[in-house]
Amino acid sequence: SSTIESYNDQVSKWTRTQPNSHQVNDFISNDSTKISWSRDLKLDLKRGNYAEFNDSKIRNSMRRPFTKQYLFFDRILNEEVYRMPSYFPLPTTGLENQVICVSDNAHREPFSILSVNVIPDFHILATKDRSQCFPFYTYAADGSQRRENITDWALTQFRAMYQTSEVLKTSEVLNMPLTKWHIFHYIYALLHHPTYRETYAANLRRELPRIPFVQPQHFWPFVHAGERLAHIHAHYEEQPEYPLTHTENPDEPLNYRVEKMRLSKDKTSLKYNDFLTLSGIPPQVFDYKLGNRSALDWVIDQYRVKTDKRSGISNDPNNLDDETYILRLIKQVISVSLETVELVNNLPPLEIIEPERQL
Repeated sequence: SSTIESYNDQVSKWTRTQPNSHQVNDFISNDSTKISWSRDLKLDLKRGNYAEFNDSKIRNSMRRPFTKQYLFFDRILNEEVYRMPSYFPLPTTGLENQVICVSDNAHREPFSILSVNVIPDFHILATKDRSQCFPFYTYAADGSQRRENITDWALTQFRAMYQTSEVLKTSEVLNMPLTKWHIFHYIYALLHHPTYRETYAANLRRELPRIPFVQPQHFWPFVHAGERLAHIHAHYEEQPEYPLTHTENPDEPLNYRVEKMRLSKDKTSLKYNDFLTLSGIPPQVFDYKLGNRSALDWVIDQYRVKTDKRSGISNDPNNLDDETYILRLIKQVISVSLETVELVNNLPPLEIIEPERQL
């Protein structure tokens, strides 16, 4: 609200005085405690576009892997919203929609992928790398006109390849027609496959992933693994908590507030705060990486109190209404990491048929 008030005040002065459009940098107030100017915000100022505060614009977003933040979702105050209004036009669309985020072309950190059901940040998978996001559904601005983002043509191609009597007789989905959700989950598992990432590493830096067909006997195992991976990644806050050992400091009062968590050198324990240390972290947790960091490393890095030097604004992830949220999150992300590693390690071998036929 304070930022909008400062911005609208500048718009009013601009429209009244009508200065030379090239003088915008000299005209605006650069008080970082009130507003941070971007390229697009300056353009909106010159166009005389006013901003408006509305509670409905406060949305959940995924800042970094398994790291949610509140976002004021607004075309003026967000530098770019891209296609996100058609993916998540309403908070309720996240209950049914899922988006696969992948590393964009020319990524510098290792190729990564993550399924989310909230608005993702442009740099969700790496601080410096961009991402591309592919939803299952798209919508009109008011949440109506839901459309599947996988084409009927693609569905026909997959059914021609896999929906045969021979395959169905040996599959776990007897008499179940192959659907677009099956394709979505097949793709999600395939892009996790270590052999796929290694074989096509150079291609993935130049272009978006291409989707090959695997041997028919392996299709449904990919589907089942991808469905589970997509579920635990998008719904990580609903997963069971891994049983860590709690060591409490008797000289400190009971406290679940986080300032900055720290892993031990051997990464088997985590100093949660001065009151609590968590131990018994399995080493396999760190095998699940997004970019150059494990999922747990992302959470530890993002869930800390940070104060911006210029504006003085403090970003405090502690939830006064749910003091143990971060503690639960640590344990849930460990469970998700372990299951992800197990699912990926048990994927079928990558045996591609007709390599020239890729979607």
